[in-house]
Amino acid sequence: MAQFTLFNNPNRSTRKNFPYLLDVQSHLLQDLKTRVVIPVARLSSLATKPISNLCPIIKLGDEELVLMTQQIAGIPTNKIGKPVAELDHYRSEFISALDFLITGI
Repeated sequence: MAQFTLFNNPNRSTRKNFPYLLDVQSHLLQDLKTRVVIPVARLSSLATKPISNLCPIIKLGDEELVLMTQQIAGIPTNKIGKPVAELDHYRSEFISALDFLITGI
C-alpha cells in the first residue's frame, strides 16, 4: 500500500460520516499488519468550519473532502477498503496537518 492513498471506508458504522480513509503510514513499514489512517469526511457534511491547519480541505473530482486529522487511528490492513485515488500531490498539506496535531506548530 502506498502512502497517501485514499481508500473507501468499508466500516458500515462509520462510513456515513467518513466515507474515506487516508493511509498516512510510511511505505517502509508495509510489513506491519496495521496501517495508520486519517478518516476523511465530505466538507458538506460538517456542521462547523474545520480548523484549516489541522483539517486540510482537498478535492476529489468535484467533491470537497476534509481530513479529520484529530481522529487518526491504526487499523488492520485487512480492514481497509478498496483504493480510490493516490493523493501524494497533497503531501505537504498532510504532513503539515500531522505536524500541527503533534507539535501544535
